[in-house]
Amino acid sequence: MRPTPLGIVAALALIPVLAGCFVSGTGDPGAPAGSGGRLRVALAVPPVQALSPYSNDATVLSKLSVAEGLTALGEDGAAAPALAKSWSRKDTTTWVFELREAKFHDGTEVTAESVVNALDHAGAAKTKPRVLSDVTLTAKAEDADTVTISTKTADPVLPFRLASPALGIFSAKAYADDGTVSPIGAGTGPFRITNLTGKTKATLDRFEDYWGGKAEASGIDVTWIADGAARANGLRAGEVDIAEWIPTAQAKLLDTDTRHEVPSVRTDSLVLNTAGGVFADASLRAAAREAVDGSALVDSVFGGYADPAQGLFGPAVPWAADKRVEVSGRATAATTDQVKSKTQGTTLRLATYTNRAELPEIATVLQQQLEKAGFTVQQDVREYTQMEADLLAGEYDALVFSRVTLLDTGDAVAYLTSDFSSTGVYNIARVKDSAVDQAITSAAEEGDTAQRQQKIMRAEAEVLRTDAVVPLVHEKVVQGIGADVEGVRLDPRERSLIGLDTRLK
Repeated sequence: MRPTPLGIVAALALIPVLAGCFVSGTGDPGAPAGSGGRLRVALAVPPVQALSPYSNDATVLSKLSVAEGLTALGEDGAAAPALAKSWSRKDTTTWVFELREAKFHDGTEVTAESVVNALDHAGAAKTKPRVLSDVTLTAKAEDADTVTISTKTADPVLPFRLASPALGIFSAKAYADDGTVSPIGAGTGPFRITNLTGKTKATLDRFEDYWGGKAEASGIDVTWIADGAARANGLRAGEVDIAEWIPTAQAKLLDTDTRHEVPSVRTDSLVLNTAGGVFADASLRAAAREAVDGSALVDSVFGGYADPAQGLFGPAVPWAADKRVEVSGRATAATTDQVKSKTQGTTLRLATYTNRAELPEIATVLQQQLEKAGFTVQQDVREYTQMEADLLAGEYDALVFSRVTLLDTGDAVAYLTSDFSSTGVYNIARVKDSAVDQAITSAAEEGDTAQRQQKIMRAEAEVLRTDAVVPLVHEKVVQGIGADVEGVRLDPRERSLIGLDTRLK
């Protein structure tokens, strides 16, 4: 059986969702566990913080089935059991979770105390995980296998939130006194990390005591290859079995049975620094918004593997289009002459990163469009790991950015909060706007599905009003999978890749 895209359905307020933590049944049920050999996987973005779950590395831990949270996201889009076998809502701010019997990779038992320890560390992290941007969790062990989690205000999507890769549960050995977290030998998933070599390689072995059964593959050998063409070449040469994020320019060079297009909730945008530099001026942000044309990128850069952006949320979020709110109240754009006058002697610093091959191409096109509008532009293009700290510190005027909008919880509110609220931990645009904050808060407090969706779109309109972000395209992701591999998970939200049944034939 070949890999197939996972279904996209709406759940609660939200979501296109995947079969993320569920066995799809592609393996031969008569084959012995572990008969699938070792998988060679090429990933695109090298570790930022030695695979700390509190960084963007968290998704690596979920893609490789190393870590689990209390919950997962199931095929129907609902929150599903993971380390918690069941849960109930005690009142508007309190939930009770019953744990299953499970072991950490170091052989210790998963207990209520270990869950509380993990969640306490996440909440106290120096750089708080994005999923906790809009909520504070208080966890308490009621007995050995019962955990109560409370929030200061009602959080209708708490079970979704706890499925975030950033809230994976690790054994006590993972947490150092200096606040760092090492998942090596400390997770609960079907694969355990046995070695991490800097930012280049990792070795994973099958975890024999996994509560969900033994994985088909005996292990995973990971290589991080930032260059997309090199990942594609590795797949073509038979040097890797799975290569993620194949550049669209390389996709058609792959055999049709190794090229797999996945509908994605990924949106590529131009993010503008509203707090300082050129784009602190709202009229210049508006001029940039009018200057750039994302539709020109669909064929020239993506070879058709993208759709022109309609907003922050694209076709893979099926409810968004019908609920989209007209944007009003934007600043008047500066004319070309006004741009030249206001920016005289100032160079616009346009950043992007190389881990997605299309982004530097987008930056080149946008540079031409912005210069035509009167801006003077200088690009800064590096690997993401080399520039994340500078991005968060506001060192750039603009960023060509590729964002999985429903990554953190499957809930669009979490994305809006982390990226655009005044207190957001991933607020690269440095937005501080009371109307934006109010709209996001209103959406966060809404428990009714239809009303929550509508309020999310009102918040989208408020964000777009500020011109802090200019959506360009909605991507279609291409994953490269060897013809002799089956059971790979094709995930619109890019959380999942290797599962229990992923194997070599």
